[in-house]
Amino acid sequence: MAKQWTAQELLDFSRTFQPACVLTAAAALDVFSPLHAKQMTAGALADELGTDPRATTILLDALVALEFLSKQGETYSVPENVAGLLTEQSDENVLSMVRHLANCLSRWAELAKVTRTGKCAETGPSVRGADADRADFIGAMNIISKPIAAGVIDKIQPVKFRHMLDVGGGPGTWSIAFLRAASEAKVTLFDLPEVVPIAEQQFAQAGLTDRVILAEGDYNTDTLPEGADLAWLGAICHQNSRQQNRELFKKVQTALADDGVAIIRDLIMDPSHTSPVGGALFAVNMLVATEAGGTYTFDEYREDLNAAGFAEVTLIHRDEFMSSLIQAGKA
Repeated sequence: MAKQWTAQELLDFSRTFQPACVLTAAAALDVFSPLHAKQMTAGALADELGTDPRATTILLDALVALEFLSKQGETYSVPENVAGLLTEQSDENVLSMVRHLANCLSRWAELAKVTRTGKCAETGPSVRGADADRADFIGAMNIISKPIAAGVIDKIQPVKFRHMLDVGGGPGTWSIAFLRAASEAKVTLFDLPEVVPIAEQQFAQAGLTDRVILAEGDYNTDTLPEGADLAWLGAICHQNSRQQNRELFKKVQTALADDGVAIIRDLIMDPSHTSPVGGALFAVNMLVATEAGGTYTFDEYREDLNAAGFAEVTLIHRDEFMSSLIQAGKA
């Protein structure tokens, strides 16, 4: 039965962007870090951030109303639990993800135009700049993946591989988790030149540098390093059209050893493309952010993997969001 909306519910729903805009703007401007280091007035913070005093006051008062800040007289401070999540001083902060979502929000605001034209949103860098935006995206992927990686890999058990190719491996979060699950194995991480140094740092911090080969390139245009018996495609296929995925799968199939398998981690939609809800909404995210990306059904993945020369395509785990797993062996 279809939901019976009231006018008030519909209007309240239409306003849900407002708190998100307040929080993501504050994260982009790094409001929380200096306020945690020292309580300040809005004027003092505006001087430190280089922002407009009136606008800063309004933003800070909204953050107080939403319980992200505290206010005594004219002085603002950051509650400890918020500081742990939203200040640069905290090792547990999720700032990269919130800032990435700020960039997503700017693209989503163009959805009507995108729907009319069929072309992704044309938005420039955030107030943080293009390099910081790229670093925030990679950092966001680490924030999402790190808490879940070991549990997702458990779904693949037994994990048996000699050499894994991590295609578009980003910060190396999944490579690190796989190396910890297979103590004798090694990994080749393949990603863009500007991303690989971030992964290199993560491997060094994990003490795994000697088990990793770092390879720079673009999986859409370059050949992939050969010889691995496991190829991991972690949350990259949704950025592509089905044709682009077929071309990528062919490259993976060529690069794998004769006994190799590929595992895809991504959203899997039902045949109607309307469930899970998170997948339907993520398809919108791909619509506004990429030229041809989307979310796909298992049957669509199976057809595309078969077309690329893979066989024995199996859905080994179904997840409500990004961690469904498909395994495919070389024909």
